[in-house]
Amino acid sequence: MLINPLRGKGLTGNPVLPLSDVADVAALLAKCPAHQPTPLRDMPDLAALMGVARFHIKDEGARMGLGSFKALGAAYAIAREAAEKVAADDWGTALTSEVFIAASAGNHGLSVAAGARLFGAKAIIYLAETVPEAFADRLRAIGAEVVRAGATYEDSMDAALAAAQAGDGTLLSDSSWPDYTALPMRVMEGYLQLAAEAAGQIDAPPTHIFLQAGVGGLAAAVAAYARAVWGDAPTIIVVEPDYAPALIESIRAQGVVTTQGPVSAMGRLDCKTPSMIALAGLARDADVFVTISEDEAAAAVATLAEHGLTTTPSGGAGIAAALAGLPDMGPDARVMAILSEGAEDA
Repeated sequence: MLINPLRGKGLTGNPVLPLSDVADVAALLAKCPAHQPTPLRDMPDLAALMGVARFHIKDEGARMGLGSFKALGAAYAIAREAAEKVAADDWGTALTSEVFIAASAGNHGLSVAAGARLFGAKAIIYLAETVPEAFADRLRAIGAEVVRAGATYEDSMDAALAAAQAGDGTLLSDSSWPDYTALPMRVMEGYLQLAAEAAGQIDAPPTHIFLQAGVGGLAAAVAAYARAVWGDAPTIIVVEPDYAPALIESIRAQGVVTTQGPVSAMGRLDCKTPSMIALAGLARDADVFVTISEDEAAAAVATLAEHGLTTTPSGGAGIAAALAGLPDMGPDARVMAILSEGAEDA
């Protein structure tokens, strides 16, 4: 566990920071026929198990029919592009000449593919050789072209970037780095919808918010919104796999670093380098950074299943850390976490 030494100050210099204004997001997401709010579930039995007053889980397992919070990100970014080009309210053909390229280890690719199809664009998704063919088939079923490239996510990302630089299309990544911030910022802005829904659904502000992180986009967006609506009161905890501690090590270094480690079963979170924008936001807004083991993630999935919720080790990672608790989580604590995706076979 690392108490954030940068809390309230952030990184030095003038870093690009996440947005926190949700005003434009819901209006554009309304153009997506599948968009509906997801539930915030009150889990009294789990709260009793944890010894806290309340435990709420924002359940993203049915988000927009794609089964993950990531449906909000790329679909929203593509909707923003469509809004700049739409003619006579013909949203379905607004982007017929556009191609979006992405690398994906999972749900980001589905969001890119679904958003592209909705507005008439083409999606090309680069997958590492280790990504199951069943996932490639899901992408093809919604109109994406799938390209296999390399043994790891990082290899597929390099291939996607090279294709975009060669003129094959526009790179749409959920990570960010120097000179690549505009579209990742929009992806993160889409995630604000989740945070705004949760703030409207909960009956009292949480005292603790657990946020799992890969490159950090979801965690940074929710943390920025939480600070905007609840101020300094909630303790915000960022959760990563032991095998991919990119954010915690970058906070220690006070700048982006690339970490090393084995492949994690928390595949969506198995990101060795953080998003530059996400790191800057979390340096300012997060209170605590923790890592969890493979066994802790698996145990959380099993516990959730016992209480009627199905997910993956990635989807339950924040909940795993919440179940483990923090020293200051007493009987009056009101805890919120995110089930970020449904079960892979759901």
